[in-house]
Amino acid sequence: MHILFVADPLESFNTKKDTTFAMMREAQRRGHAIYACEPQHLLWQSQGQVQAQVRHIRIHETTTDGTWFEEVAREVRTVASFSATLMRKDPPFDSEYFYATHLLSQAEREGARVFNSPAALREHPEKLAVMEFPEFLGPTLVTRDAQAIRAFHAEHQDIILKPLDGMGGMGIFRVKADGLNLGSIIETLNHHGRTSVMVQKFLPEISAGDKRVLIIGGKPVPYCLARIPQGSEVRGNLAAGGKGVAQPLSSSNQAMAEAIGAKLAPRGLLLIGLDVIGEHITEINVTSPTCFQEIQQQTGCDVAALFVDALEQACSTKV
Repeated sequence: MHILFVADPLESFNTKKDTTFAMMREAQRRGHAIYACEPQHLLWQSQGQVQAQVRHIRIHETTTDGTWFEEVAREVRTVASFSATLMRKDPPFDSEYFYATHLLSQAEREGARVFNSPAALREHPEKLAVMEFPEFLGPTLVTRDAQAIRAFHAEHQDIILKPLDGMGGMGIFRVKADGLNLGSIIETLNHHGRTSVMVQKFLPEISAGDKRVLIIGGKPVPYCLARIPQGSEVRGNLAAGGKGVAQPLSSSNQAMAEAIGAKLAPRGLLLIGLDVIGEHITEINVTSPTCFQEIQQQTGCDVAALFVDALEQACSTKV
C-alpha cells in the first residue's frame, strides 16, 4: 500500500515516543510505502481532485545522527491515489484543521480512504463527544454562563475547569471548596461569557492516574497507560509532567471501551483514545491519540502492529 500521513512537520517528531512515527515504522516494516504532508499542503481546484504536495520518505532502522528518515522524493499526487490517508495532525482543532477535514471529505468523495473519517472528526470534538455516553460520565457541565459554573461549584465543592479546545493539559484549573480565584478563572476561560468551557467534578481517583485507553477497530487494546500526576500537580498529562505507567485494562474499563467502540467505530473512527479516571471517561480523543510506544515499551504489546492490522483490514474492505 501507499500510505499518506497528514501530520505535523516530520522534523518535529520525538521518535522515542511519537505514535505517528510508530505507525509509519510498522507500516514500512510490512513493505508499505510511506508519504507525509502537512494540512497546508492540501489543495483543490475546480474541475480537478484534491491534491497534496507530499514527501516520500524511508525510515532508518537506526538513528545515529538525529535523523530518522530520508526523503526519497517530493511530488504532487491526488489524495485518492493513495491506498490510505491517515489524518494525524495534532490539535488544536482550529479553523484550519476544520477546513482540512472538508478537503479530505472531498477527497473521500473522489475515492480516497481516510482514517479517522473527516466527518467523524468534525462530529466528535474531543471534550464534547463524552455527552453521548452519560452512563460513563462523572458530574459534568458545559456552558459559557458564569452563574451556572458557580452553582456547579456550590453543589460539588471541588471542581476542574478546562477549555474545550485545549490539549496536553493546557488551561486546566482545579478549584476546591474555598472557591479561591473561581471568578478570575471563569473570566480567563470563558472570556467574559464569549467562550464555552467544560466543568467536571474533581475525581480523587486521579491519584492513581488518568488512564489512556486505546480502541482500535472497535476493540480495546488490552493495556492502558495510567498517566500519574507528580508532586502537587493535578494534571496527569505526559506533556504536563505526568508519569506514564502501563497496566492491564480492568474488566470494567474494558467493558466501557467495548461499548463505546461498538458505537463509534462504525462511524469511521478506526482509532480512539479514551481518557479515564477511575470508572469515568473525561474525554474521547479522535484526532491523534497517542501512547503506542509507552505501552509497547513497558508491556511488549505491539500497539502499532494492532493498528496496522486494522488499517490493512479496513482498506481491504470494499466501500
